Amino acid sequence: MNHNLFETFAARMRQRGGSDFITTREGSGYTYEQALTASARLAGALTALGVTPGDRVAVQVDKSPEAILLYLACLRIGGVYLPLNTGYTGDEIRYFLSDAEPALFVCRPANVEAARTIAAECGCPAVETLGTAADGSLMAAAEGAAPRDDIVERDDDDLAAILYTSGTTGRSKGAMLTHRNLGSNAGALVQAWHFTENDRLIHALPIFHTHGLFVACNVTLMAGSSMLFLPKFDADVIFEEMPRGTVMMGVPTFYTRLVADERLTPEVTANMRLFVSGSAPLTAETHREFEQKTGHAILERYGMTETNMNTSNPYDGERRAGTVGMPLPGVEIRITDRETHEPVSPGEIGMLEVRGPNVFIGYWRMPEKTREELLEDGFFITGDLAMVDERGYVHIVGRDKDLVISGGYNVYPKEVEQVIDELDGVLESAVIGLPHPDFGEGVTAVVVPQPGADLDEAQVLAFLQGKLAKYKQPKRVFFADTLPRNTMGKVQKNQLRQQYQETYQ
Repeated sequence: MNHNLFETFAARMRQRGGSDFITTREGSGYTYEQALTASARLAGALTALGVTPGDRVAVQVDKSPEAILLYLACLRIGGVYLPLNTGYTGDEIRYFLSDAEPALFVCRPANVEAARTIAAECGCPAVETLGTAADGSLMAAAEGAAPRDDIVERDDDDLAAILYTSGTTGRSKGAMLTHRNLGSNAGALVQAWHFTENDRLIHALPIFHTHGLFVACNVTLMAGSSMLFLPKFDADVIFEEMPRGTVMMGVPTFYTRLVADERLTPEVTANMRLFVSGSAPLTAETHREFEQKTGHAILERYGMTETNMNTSNPYDGERRAGTVGMPLPGVEIRITDRETHEPVSPGEIGMLEVRGPNVFIGYWRMPEKTREELLEDGFFITGDLAMVDERGYVHIVGRDKDLVISGGYNVYPKEVEQVIDELDGVLESAVIGLPHPDFGEGVTAVVVPQPGADLDEAQVLAFLQGKLAKYKQPKRVFFADTLPRNTMGKVQKNQLRQQYQETYQ
């Protein structure tokens, strides 16, 4: 039996035939039948470019329907899809290509010269381009390629994708996700969220991380429903499209902006059946305000790059503000003592660990890190502190690590600190997340200058331009004579968060 995830998708695509799969506001897009044909041509192009089963295909392109077809083509031939944040700089891309050693790097047409230089340095043998108007060298190659209508045999535990997730020590880790990981989670979400072929998803998320790619697109494919592909979140467009949509998936920032708009009414959301929030904590206040204005209770869920989705508030039943619901079908959770991994008493706070077919198989070429976080009994240590209330709802109460989630994107302080510390005149720095009304958390830096140095906020921010993706760059920079430390010399970031907590209020 072929366990290639594309085998499941292809069967559904053939059933849906001429029904819409992806559409855009400009009128372009693909039916399921057209997507099946186009993916076969792209699969032929990938094969001609030398991609073989197990090879990585690194992709840093702007959002387009064709990018999803590339993902499908990669699955079809047994390749390993590696999406990269469009905000990553050349230095960041250099690390990913060196670490993953892809057989092919697909970039934006405008970036091709720089991409070729970096690829040559990293030993990546091929570079192609993909634009937002079905253009680029890869689409041209697909036009002339012999289609591949076969689906390469894959086992459950063969890799389907690698997603990089940064660590607090600086460098990113490649989470290895299998065909079983992705397929089982999509099936669980279709069931939990009652997706059908009649749904139309308003898709305003990026497609280089779990939420926009594996949650939104895989669920759509599994259910045979359709997606309206938007390049980004635009409140004006969302209000225009809600009367024709049934589902929206978003980060909390989407909902804070909608709540603040007087156009948010029961009438404009009347055709919608579900609003999902994830990637960052949704405040109870936003949850309540949205329900008061629309009659819809936002469904908050909880997932990670390494695990896909773990828990969800119920579709039928109370969606409790401030919680992430209960384990999805097939997923187990436990709350443990951080040191012993022994379960804590009911209602107590501890480390959240998860196990299930959704949990990744390890970090790419990091066996020691894998052993640290993926226990022998199959439970993954999430790094999140949580508790389960008397009704079984999971509450995420904090993060064991100092991860900052800004606008739904993970920002790891150590990575930002390392770059700031390279600036002449900087002795040391600490990066923290502070409550932000729009982004959930605002990336904030506290810098200790070297004696006699003359630094200001503008200099630090200017130095970071081009060195870090924009979402990682601090929104504010403060200066201090020293950083608070404990007796072991560790910086007490909780004190910094308390000191500057009202920065964005």
